Amino acid sequence: MPAASSRTADLRGKNCIVTGASRGAGAVIAARLYELGANLLLVARSTEALRLRRDELARAVAGSGQLHMLAADLAAPEAAGRILGEARRIWSRLDGLVNNAAIQGPIGPLWENDLGEWRRTIEINLLAPVALCHGAVPWMRDGGGGSIVNLSGGGATAPRPNFSAYATLKAALVRFSETLAAEVEPFGIRVNCVAPGALNTDMLAEVLAAGPEKVGPEYEKAARRAREGGDPPERCADLVAFLLSEESAGITGRLISAVWDGWSSLASRVEELRGSDIYTLRRIVPADRGKEWS
Repeated sequence: MPAASSRTADLRGKNCIVTGASRGAGAVIAARLYELGANLLLVARSTEALRLRRDELARAVAGSGQLHMLAADLAAPEAAGRILGEARRIWSRLDGLVNNAAIQGPIGPLWENDLGEWRRTIEINLLAPVALCHGAVPWMRDGGGGSIVNLSGGGATAPRPNFSAYATLKAALVRFSETLAAEVEPFGIRVNCVAPGALNTDMLAEVLAAGPEKVGPEYEKAARRAREGGDPPERCADLVAFLLSEESAGITGRLISAVWDGWSSLASRVEELRGSDIYTLRRIVPADRGKEWS
């Protein structure tokens, strides 16, 4: 597992938007970025939760940056415009965008899912990050570059039965990020995905509340994680900070696990990564497994 090395990352003066910043991984990411000197626009649905989180950061974290907040429901079509409009009001440039906000979506076999819940999951987990990137890229391009980090995991690399909406949209977010990374690389903009690990968040509570009949085989894993504790969100925050910093220059279009990948050494492996398919989504063909099928 990689060492938590990004405490040394320098984010002083960088202007960054973090969605889903009032709780869970988003709250820990925001604290780390603020600790490293970033100016933050914290985004979440609840004004009160945001105010509490902002005040807690200002009180408990020795940060040198600015703290701003905006309540927005990412399911609303106008949310991305509101968020970027507020960011433009307070800053002259945008350096970082962290698309962390997501919902679990319907749990259970697809044919038993509520399609309205499925559509809402599409809006929040995929269309909202796409819309934010759509508005952020021209601004970053005009400012000379930037870094976008999209939070993935939860089924992006393997089937996740009974969580079809969440898994499908996280996989889509990775392929979107790979594609966007290729489009914006000439502008000095990096786009990467982070798999945060198995965290003990409100989503875990939703899984347990749904019960073993709906959840299926994953229920026992979730119950064990609740008992024993999940992966520390600080690892995810460290990786996000690294990807937002200039230490990660040249690293783009990748899906990186905060827990399992040796990302602390990636800065020295940029040339090896360039042109390779390491840390990307790819189809496996028979030859990859030593088989010769005609």
